[in-house]
Amino acid sequence: MRPKELSVELRDRIVSMHRSREGYANSTATLKVPKNTVASIILKWKKFGTTKTLPRPGRPAKLYNRGRRVREVTKNPMITLTVLQSSSVEMGDTSRRTTISAALHQSGLYGRVASWKPLLSKKAHDSLLGVCQKAPKGL
Repeated sequence: MRPKELSVELRDRIVSMHRSREGYANSTATLKVPKNTVASIILKWKKFGTTKTLPRPGRPAKLYNRGRRVREVTKNPMITLTVLQSSSVEMGDTSRRTTISAALHQSGLYGRVASWKPLLSKKAHDSLLGVCQKAPKGL
């Protein structure tokens, strides 16, 4: 299990101890924080000038209610993307059908269509039945 992040006050204390020329070993002993953590906090402070948690890079998610949509699809697998799109518009989340389709694909849900099976005519059915009846019993 990954440990929680350190509080801003503790990170500020680490930086203040660094500014007062106390070494890493002294900082780790008094604050009971690993030496690598102290070093990474000081490097972050030198690079960004702050000890606060910075926002992560990357584009924000377009679809926020993915869990509700996945539940809706698992309940009714025959639901269409257009119906899902209109329900997301009702929730205040406008998105394209392709965006919804991509989100469902990431969740492992794909559209499945039964393979096309042509109807047999009476003549073809009778000839097939005759072949099956003439075949040896072991097949």
